[in-house]
Amino acid sequence: MSDPVPEGRLETEHWPTEIRLKTAEQRLEIDFDNGKTFSLPAELLRVESPSAEVQGHSAAQKKLVAGKRNVAIQSVDPVGHYAIRLRFDDGHATGIYSWRYLYELGDRQDELWERYLNQLAEKGLSRDR
Repeated sequence: MSDPVPEGRLETEHWPTEIRLKTAEQRLEIDFDNGKTFSLPAELLRVESPSAEVQGHSAAQKKLVAGKRNVAIQSVDPVGHYAIRLRFDDGHATGIYSWRYLYELGDRQDELWERYLNQLAEKGLSRDR
């Protein structure tokens, strides 16, 4: 018997064909079955972690995570056939990144990055601390 799959985790339109951890560049590269390839910085993946610790339990509870410019991904662990768990060098390892969520992060990367930088500026926070 397999582990239960959280609601909505398998609802994906595109499946990854290859995932590469680029340690020196602090990036995760993902090729999808529709030909799209995304190169996601570790910092963006960390600050947009799907964990309850970052996302909260509603949009209003989402936390702004600062000081992660140099965060690195230590490992990429499979979670069933629907996701991966990223382990970061700051100890964060509770986010489960579904294929759908990773595709969304890649597809919306510029928008998410701009929003993140604007929120940091509004709060007087930095990517470095």
